[in-house]
Amino acid sequence: MARLLLPLPIAAAASASASSLHLAASRLCLPVVSSVARRQALFGGRVAARAPARLARRGVSAGAEAGGSAAAQVIGQEEAMEWVKKDRRRMLHVVYRVGDLDKTIKFYTECLGMKLLRKRDIPEERYTNAFLGYGPEGSHFVVELTYNYGVESYDIGNAFGHFGIAVEDVAKTVDLIKAKGGTVTREPGPVKGGKSVIAFIEDPDGYKFELIERGPTPEPLCQVMLRVGDLDRAINFYEKAFGMELLRKRDNPQYKYTIAMMGYGPEDKNAVLELTYNYGVKEYEKGNAYAQIAISTDDVYKTAEVVRLNGGQITREPGPLPGINTKITACTDPDGWKTVFVDNVDFLKELEE
Repeated sequence: MARLLLPLPIAAAASASASSLHLAASRLCLPVVSSVARRQALFGGRVAARAPARLARRGVSAGAEAGGSAAAQVIGQEEAMEWVKKDRRRMLHVVYRVGDLDKTIKFYTECLGMKLLRKRDIPEERYTNAFLGYGPEGSHFVVELTYNYGVESYDIGNAFGHFGIAVEDVAKTVDLIKAKGGTVTREPGPVKGGKSVIAFIEDPDGYKFELIERGPTPEPLCQVMLRVGDLDRAINFYEKAFGMELLRKRDNPQYKYTIAMMGYGPEDKNAVLELTYNYGVKEYEKGNAYAQIAISTDDVYKTAEVVRLNGGQITREPGPLPGINTKITACTDPDGWKTVFVDNVDFLKELEE
C-alpha cells in the first residue's frame, strides 16, 4: 500500500510538493451536504440532526427540540454502530519515517527476522516505501517504512511508545541483536508487576520495540503502543468509532500508569493497539516520525460517518485516490493520532498489481 501514505516532506524543502498534495486532496472532497442527509443516504431510515452541546448537556435531542421524535437520533447512531460491528476490519500496516532505508531494512531482516515484502520508489514525489513483516500483506500486519529523499532524521517525540514483537525466546533474540550491533535498552526479565518476560531494543532510528516472550503465533508483529491523555475517552472512541474491542485493561498504581488493549481479535492471534495513560499527563509531543495506522473496511463512506458521529475529525474525505481508484478516508482520534481506512476490495486489488 505504498500509495496510501502521501509523502509528508519536512520543512521548506518540500513546500511545493506539500502544496500540490493539498490541491489533489481537495479535489476528492464530496459535495457539502448536511450530516443528516449523509446518514440517511448511507444507513437509511430517519436520522435527526445532532443536538447542540447546550441541549445535549440537558439530555435533549435535536429532534425533540424541534418537535420531532426524540428517538430519531438514537436510532441513527444505533444503526451506525451495528454496521461497525459487522464491518470486516483488521489492522493492515503501521506507517513511519526513517532516515536510512537500507540500514533499517538490514536491521529488521537480520535482527528481527522480518522479510522485505516489497519496495517502491516514487521519484516524482521524492520518497521510497518498503514493506516488511512476518507474512503476506493480505493476511498479516506489517510495517511500512517511508524514506523522504534527503531527510536523515526525525523527531519521534514522547507520545509514540513502541512496537511489540512476539518471540519464543527473548534472551536468545536479545543475544542475536547484540551480536549484530543493535541497541538493547532493557535486558530480558519479567514485566513490572507481572510474569511475562520482555526486553526492549531500539532500531537505527530510535524506534523502540518490545520483545514479548510467547509461544508460536500467527501474528508476531503484535502491538503498537500509543500514549493518550484520557484513557476512558480513547477507549470509548475506539470502541464506537473504530469497532474495536477492549480486550483487557490493567492499572499499575505503583508505577502510575494504566494500559488498555484494543483490537479486532485475541492478542495472541492479532495485532492490537496498546493505549497507555500516565497518571496526570494530558498532552504529549508527537514529533514528525510516526505517521499512522491503516485499517481495512468494507465501506470508507460509512466509516467516515461513524467517525464523525463519535467526535473524530475527518482529515481526508472518503473517495478514490487519484489515478488508482483505491478508496480511502483518513481521520484523527481525540488525541490527534491519525488512522487511514482502506477499502477491502481495493486493497487486495493493489496487492495483485
